[in-house]
Amino acid sequence: MYTYAFVGYLDHETEVNFRRLWKGLSEKNISHYGVETKGKRPHITIADYDALDKNRFIQLADRFYRDKDKVDLTLNILGTFISTGTLFIAPTLSTELLDFHSSHHDYFRTFNENETSFYLPSKWSPHCTIASRLDEDKMVQAFSYCKKNIDQIRGTLSEIALIELKLNNDDVAIEDTVIFSKELK
Repeated sequence: MYTYAFVGYLDHETEVNFRRLWKGLSEKNISHYGVETKGKRPHITIADYDALDKNRFIQLADRFYRDKDKVDLTLNILGTFISTGTLFIAPTLSTELLDFHSSHHDYFRTFNENETSFYLPSKWSPHCTIASRLDEDKMVQAFSYCKKNIDQIRGTLSEIALIELKLNNDDVAIEDTVIFSKELK
């Protein structure tokens, strides 16, 4: 089964730091989240779509994002979504980031068919996932590892992409394939 996500990728230096963090968590056998899915890159999800007219969406995205600027980010919140086993780092909710997100949803509103999506403007908690599907012990270990190994991160949302996610029978992503991407100015 496939689903789609529209994501913002981070600048190169920030991505390298995330990959180092993911590698450390994997080497310590705490979480393999960052290394288990082929093609995975650290990102902030802007929107998700269950079904999509890919060609139409890509054509519109290419036009809409042609002159969009990079978004400065300060990632300074280490947290978890309650009862999910997900550990993340989140950015400060700047006006620039919120405007970037809401303008996407305004422009692409005809594609927003999933009213329960966590990525809609009224429900969005922007974040970059560090680890997922953690039990309580692994969550404590992951939190402790991250607290010791990361500081506040200043970076940019520098590229947008539409990714196709291949899911296994448990609805867990096993492959991320970029089907469209564009560098921001």
